[in-house]
Amino acid sequence: MGDLRITQVRSIIGHRTYQESNLRSLGLRKIGQQVVRADSPVVRGMIDKVKHLVEVEEIS
Repeated sequence: MGDLRITQVRSIIGHRTYQESNLRSLGLRKIGQQVVRADSPVVRGMIDKVKHLVEVEEIS
């Protein structure tokens, strides 16, 4: 499996607490911030819960 580049594109303000927790677990705190995480089922599950707040790119 490759890696995923995850970028926060929307604010967490007004969203549920578990969604904020998922963003923090991914390492995102600000709009425009990017992190690279290994592609795994756990990371994919966290992304699925906040898919409306992030953009995801697969990188090799």
